[in-house]
Amino acid sequence: MPKTITITGAAGQIGYQLAFRIASGQLLGIETTVNLKLLEITPALEALKGVAMELEDCAFKALGKVTITDDPSIAFGDSDFAFLVGAKPRGPGMERSDLLIENAQIFSVQGKAINNNANKNIKVLVVGNPANTNALITSANAPDINPKSFSAMMRLDHNRAIAQLAKKTNTHSSQIKKVTIWGNHSTTQYPDITNALIGSEKAKSIVDQAWIENDFIPRVQKRGSEIIQARGLSSAASAASAAIDHMSDWELGSSADDWISMAIPSDGSYGISDGIIFSYPITCKDGEYNIVQELDLDQFSQESIKASEQELLEEREAIKHLL
Repeated sequence: MPKTITITGAAGQIGYQLAFRIASGQLLGIETTVNLKLLEITPALEALKGVAMELEDCAFKALGKVTITDDPSIAFGDSDFAFLVGAKPRGPGMERSDLLIENAQIFSVQGKAINNNANKNIKVLVVGNPANTNALITSANAPDINPKSFSAMMRLDHNRAIAQLAKKTNTHSSQIKKVTIWGNHSTTQYPDITNALIGSEKAKSIVDQAWIENDFIPRVQKRGSEIIQARGLSSAASAASAAIDHMSDWELGSSADDWISMAIPSDGSYGISDGIIFSYPITCKDGEYNIVQELDLDQFSQESIKASEQELLEEREAIKHLL
């Protein structure tokens, strides 16, 4: 049975990367036919035509039909999976609260389109920043869709944390398990290796707390800015790769001996307030996700997690009139 996959902002750098990886079978496997619905703002439709031409020229075995549009109701029609990438970037002098309100208008419209047109069992991943609160806005405008269908991407931060730990310990990323990113996709996120393993060893027995606090955490939190400074553009290929990882694990299941980081609607676990989209350690099976429970959190971890929760509560307050 073919699957319909929507990508918003599909002519942008991340959307462009995503479209080809999904069409090649990297998301659901080469045997599953995917129909792509690519959404853009009207001025970018000509560029989107070029994307569609390139997809056609690849002759991917997994790719069925490609639809390009500037109409959200068409883009989300019968959609099984949605990657909400398109968002207004933060401009010079713009406060985070201004960015929230600007993007709230975009994600309100898309939430309504999802509610009225998509498959009721859709899985939605919000990539466009501020991703957590944009996911909350989208969900609030889709009252007929289960709130658990909406998530925000923390997998890029998760992958970055694994990469930094591997680099520090001169090991391969495949040897590292049970890293967690808590909270918001912002500089308040808490990259946590309290329970992380490098092979069979506890990561915290190999690296010291000073490196964790002074090097590791700030590097993961600010990695996006570091990449912008180096290449003059924000992360694109790594963001698209992380989005594929997120959605593939959610749909097909995560590793049995590991967990991932996903920002999902808080259910009160670990004392986090309801009504925000918060990143937790997550396992996935049979198309569903579950929060890893009963992890021990020291005082430093608890304080770090609470700081990110507070930022998300402030973001929700800034856009509460739109919920």
